[in-house]
Amino acid sequence: MYTTKATIVLGAMLSSGMLMAQAPANPNPDTQLSGQSAPATQTAPMQGRHHEMNPNKQAHHLAKELGLTKDQVQQIKPILADRDQQIQSLRADQSMAQQDRREKMRAIQQDSKGKIEAVLNDSQKQQFEQMLANRRGHRKGGEAGQTPAPNPGV
Repeated sequence: MYTTKATIVLGAMLSSGMLMAQAPANPNPDTQLSGQSAPATQTAPMQGRHHEMNPNKQAHHLAKELGLTKDQVQQIKPILADRDQQIQSLRADQSMAQQDRREKMRAIQQDSKGKIEAVLNDSQKQQFEQMLANRRGHRKGGEAGQTPAPNPGV
């Protein structure tokens, strides 16, 4: 009798734990930034190791890291949105060779990096470059002081 009850309770706890693990912690992160609900159409599901892109979240992160003004954030959001749309289109295009896609991806990232830097002041540009260098070092699994292959994405 005791074993049956314990089994039922344990099963219920495991089931609820699995449901909780699958539920997002914040189902709508856009509401924190804009005060509005997310659009009905979401970006494509994550494929492989690529993260779902959210220009509002990216702009908020840059604002926090670089001390951007609200005006700068409003100028950067469309740059990030355009870059993310171009990257999604590129990922969906299976007709290109992988090497060509990589080169196009780097060109898109380099272009958006230049546009973002045009909005930043000199101090923010230095912080931005350092942030990118740290991330490149982290991605390579090495230390930030090493010189990994360039990847200017934000």
